[in-house]
Amino acid sequence: MFFREDRPREGVVRIPSGCAIAGIMDRSGGRHDGTDILRSIALMHDRGNGLGGGFAAYGIYPEYKELYAFHIMYECQEARAQTEAYLDTYFMSEKQERIPTQDVASIKNPPDIWRYFAAPHPMRLNMSGFDEAEYTMQHVFHINSHIDGAFVASSGKDMGAFKGVGYPEDIGAFYRIEDYQAWAWTAHGRFPTNTPGWWGGAHPFTLLNWSVVHNGEISSYDANRRYVEQFGYRCNLQTDTEVITYLFDLLTRRHGFSQQMAAHIMTAPSWDEIDRMDAPCAAFETALRSVYASALVNGPFSVILGSEEGLLAINDRLKLRALMVAEHDRMVYLASEQAAIEVVCPEAASIRSIEGGVPFVVQLDEVVAREQGASGENIQLEAPLAHEIGVLPPRRKEVDHVRS
Repeated sequence: MFFREDRPREGVVRIPSGCAIAGIMDRSGGRHDGTDILRSIALMHDRGNGLGGGFAAYGIYPEYKELYAFHIMYECQEARAQTEAYLDTYFMSEKQERIPTQDVASIKNPPDIWRYFAAPHPMRLNMSGFDEAEYTMQHVFHINSHIDGAFVASSGKDMGAFKGVGYPEDIGAFYRIEDYQAWAWTAHGRFPTNTPGWWGGAHPFTLLNWSVVHNGEISSYDANRRYVEQFGYRCNLQTDTEVITYLFDLLTRRHGFSQQMAAHIMTAPSWDEIDRMDAPCAAFETALRSVYASALVNGPFSVILGSEEGLLAINDRLKLRALMVAEHDRMVYLASEQAAIEVVCPEAASIRSIEGGVPFVVQLDEVVAREQGASGENIQLEAPLAHEIGVLPPRRKEVDHVRS
C-alpha cells in the first residue's frame, strides 16, 4: 500500500462539523445593536460556505410591539400585489415599508424585502374561531403555500428575521443590522447538507415569536414532519430546522408545556436510561415517550431557540455537535466555538459546554419575576347562578348585587 503525495493529508483540509450558530442576550432587557453578534458569527466563517446566513432580533420594534411584524420576501411585483391584497383582507396594517438594505458586492440578486406592522382584523378574527396566534399562523401558511414568489421570513411581535444567501457577515452588512437595537440576538452561518441555499431556506427559521438556528442533521425528519403535519403545520421548505420550530410551537403554545419540557420531550432519555430510573420517574418518562414518540428528535444537532421569554439552547442526547455558553454580568453568550464568545467578551466567566440533552434556559428578568410571583394555587372558577341565562355575561355591578 502506498501514499500519494498529491492527496491532502488529515488536518491539511479543515472540514468543520457544519454550520455556525451564536446567541447574545441581556437578561435585564437592555437593548444592544448588532455589532457584537456580527463579530461573533463572522469569527466562525469557515463553518459556512456562503449559501446561507441570518439573524433574529428581539425588541427591535418597541413602537409597534403590540403588532405583528411581517418580514416578507418577494420575487416579483405580482407576488407583492397579491400578498398585500391578502393582508389587507385579513389584517389591519399600521405601517408598511421596504426593509432598509445596502449594496454588498457578494450578495447577488436579492429579493424585494418588505415589512408590515399589522393586527388581525377584529371581525374576521372573531369569525375564525381561532385565537390571535393561531389566526396569524394560518395566514402565514396560506401566503407561503399559495402565493407564488412570496415568503414570510418572520411573523412575530417586536422581533424580526434578517436572512439570505451569503456569508452571515455579508448578510448582516446587507441588512444593516448595526442599526437595530435588540435585547436578544441569534445568528447562523449555513453549510447546507440536504437542501439548496436559497433566501427563504436560510436560518433563522421562524414562526410567530419563535426563531430557530440549528447546526446538524435530523435523521428523524420524516417521522417528525408527518407528526406536525397531522396538526395542520405545512412543511413547505422540507428542512429539519422548520420541523424543530413547529415542534416547539406545537408542544408549548398548543399543548401547554414549558419550553424546558418541550425540549425534554424532543431529547427524551433512551429506554435503557428509563429502565434504570425509580418507578415514579420511569412511569413519567414512559408516558412521555409513548404519547410523544413522533416528537423525539434524533441525529446530531445543536439548537438555539429564541422567543419573547428569552433563549433556550439544547444539544442532542449524545452531544455530537458543539455548543458553548458563557456569562458576564447580565449578558449571556452562546456559540458553536469558544473563540466566538471570547472575541466579543474576553472577560466572560464560566465558559462551558452545554450538556447533551439538557436544555440551557435563560429568561428575561421580568419573565422570571412574573413566574415567581404567579400563584401556584389552582383556583376553581365559580359556577354561574341558576337564573343567569342569555348570550352575554352580566355586568360586573349586577353580579355583585345578586351575590351580596
